[in-house]
Amino acid sequence: MRHRKSGVKLNRTSSHRSAMFRNMVTSLFKYGRIKTTDPKAKELRRWADQLITLAKRGDLHARRQAMAIIQEKSVVHKLFNDAPIRFAAKAGGYTRLVKIGIRKGDAATLSLIELTGEPVEPKKEDKKPAKTEKKAAKAEKKAQKPEE
Repeated sequence: MRHRKSGVKLNRTSSHRSAMFRNMVTSLFKYGRIKTTDPKAKELRRWADQLITLAKRGDLHARRQAMAIIQEKSVVHKLFNDAPIRFAAKAGGYTRLVKIGIRKGDAATLSLIELTGEPVEPKKEDKKPAKTEKKAAKAEKKAQKPEE
């Protein structure tokens, strides 16, 4: 009996399954949406929602837990910067599944899994003057001073 056993096996070993979902969740956060089979997308939703909850918490321990799952450091950084803003008003349901049809080769049902909420615009930083501009300004100042 399968009582209290969460997750699907998908005819894979546990190491293969965890590696596959780690890769898939990394791609989901990197690109915002991915196309996969329906059972994989339904299981991936659990992984993604858990990581977004960690990102909303935002402390160091949560970041280290996310780094243990997500493959790329830049993706973790992006997730922890965007998720608290993007999903602040939500208490779940961070992903959306859209069924997109049947794969021609093996007739598997395909789904598009994507992140909900408005994408966060990157912060615009004030442009600092370049070092060459600073040197040019100094030289002008020096030239304007009368020599004694």
